[in-house]
Amino acid sequence: MMQISLPLRLQLSLIIVIGAAFLKYHSWSNLLVYGAIALVWVYLLQVPLPKLGGLLGAELIFLSFVALPLGWERASFLLVRSLICLIVMNGFLLTLPPHSLGIALKSLPIPAPLKENLILAGQYLEILLLEVTRMQRSAQLRGLNGTAGWLRYASAAMIGALYLRTLDRAERVYAAMVARGYNGKLPLDSPLKPKERFTLLIAGVIATGLTLSSYLTVI
Repeated sequence: MMQISLPLRLQLSLIIVIGAAFLKYHSWSNLLVYGAIALVWVYLLQVPLPKLGGLLGAELIFLSFVALPLGWERASFLLVRSLICLIVMNGFLLTLPPHSLGIALKSLPIPAPLKENLILAGQYLEILLLEVTRMQRSAQLRGLNGTAGWLRYASAAMIGALYLRTLDRAERVYAAMVARGYNGKLPLDSPLKPKERFTLLIAGVIATGLTLSSYLTVI
């Protein structure tokens, strides 16, 4: 994987996603440029393609139900744009080292209270995903292989058990934070290096120009 710091990877991913999200409808040429950027981003991060494909398949099925009632022409652009955004953000998330989402979130230029909430939410989301992984492994050991087996296993009772296990794990994490001196405020300083700031500036200028040009010429 290309050596890119976590804060820089997160902010570059957000620049690409926000730029693509604000494209004007039917600006296909600009969207294709963002698609090429997304593929280059996946290559640089060396994202595991089987995992990425599985996530994209599930997410696009859900998005298709939302977009198709808008009409085929409008839905096609919306789905392709969503696909590009999902490729970028899923690529970032799939290449995160364990328990490092909070480190990346610390660099966001947002107010401190909101940043603290994001960091805590990211920590608890990692706990939830870890518990889901453990329950899936437990289901496989009981002979429930494949997606259909997992869906049968994830009944209402198991979802309740997942909630209780996640809540218990979150309470233990919070108790450990308090034992280490947590007083309701998190250390939020995570400055970028000058080269990283310059990289973000260049990426922001390119994304801004590409997005604004979609409102001038629509192909």
